[in-house]
Amino acid sequence: MGNLLVVGSVAFDSVKTPFGEVSNVLGGSATYFSTSASFFTQVDLIAVVGDDFPNEHLQFLSSRGINLEGLERRPGKTFRWRGEYSYQLNEAQTLETHLNVLETFRPKIPTPFTTPTALFLGNIDPELQLDVLNKVTRPSVVALDTMNFWIDSKRDALWKVLEKIDILIINDGEARALGQDPNLVQVAKTILSRGPKTVIIKRGEYGVLMFHHKGVFGAPAYPLEAVKDPTGAGDTFAGGFMGYLTASGNYSESGLRQAIIFGSVMASFNVEAFSLDRMKRLTREEIDERFRAFKHLTHFDNLS
Repeated sequence: MGNLLVVGSVAFDSVKTPFGEVSNVLGGSATYFSTSASFFTQVDLIAVVGDDFPNEHLQFLSSRGINLEGLERRPGKTFRWRGEYSYQLNEAQTLETHLNVLETFRPKIPTPFTTPTALFLGNIDPELQLDVLNKVTRPSVVALDTMNFWIDSKRDALWKVLEKIDILIINDGEARALGQDPNLVQVAKTILSRGPKTVIIKRGEYGVLMFHHKGVFGAPAYPLEAVKDPTGAGDTFAGGFMGYLTASGNYSESGLRQAIIFGSVMASFNVEAFSLDRMKRLTREEIDERFRAFKHLTHFDNLS
């Protein structure tokens, strides 16, 4: 088992969906990612919180075996996000964003974190992503997430860091904005020509597409009877994907495909409750059972 380093955000979320509403619950891209990945491998977390961040959340993260040596606590308030979903659950309407201590965040890398097996650069400023990458020994695999804000405001800096990574994980809207084309196949070709070996495009309830130079792989979303809150589903997917990949050390076509399915499995659990409530009671046995169900869902030959 290797160690997976993640740099991203830890936050308080306030979320309203057609199925309920919560205020100031645990959230943030790195929180969802780390929790998901921790079911597969050792996770080292670099992020920042304010002095309003409660110990109970730290205790939860620690209980998952996540190394918090890189979690910086600063005077001030923790990053806060408030959003609302309609019955079209694929995308949230952002109502408020308060960066607070995240606004001046400059990742500090503890010495034990400088030799990771794998690195995930969450959707922070691409200049900071590149700085982190330059300060660690080059891992076996580097993956990156970004968002429209950085695509629009720091496109050149984003392309510079993309030249140095292995895997880009983004949603379909972000992919189209980055590739400046409505066709995801053309977008993937453009991105692959600029550096990344693999592009993974998250499509919400429509599943995931993976593009690389060897071809294309697609996986559906797992069909669920109840979806309560899609917040963090993409980060949970990325955590499951990278966690499995780090633990297995298998970066082949087969390994990437299995990692996609494990990522999809983790995301399917996350959306069943608000915040990380479902992840807090999730077991590895449930994960493996749903992985087998997912395999049966997508299997189609020799069924007669």
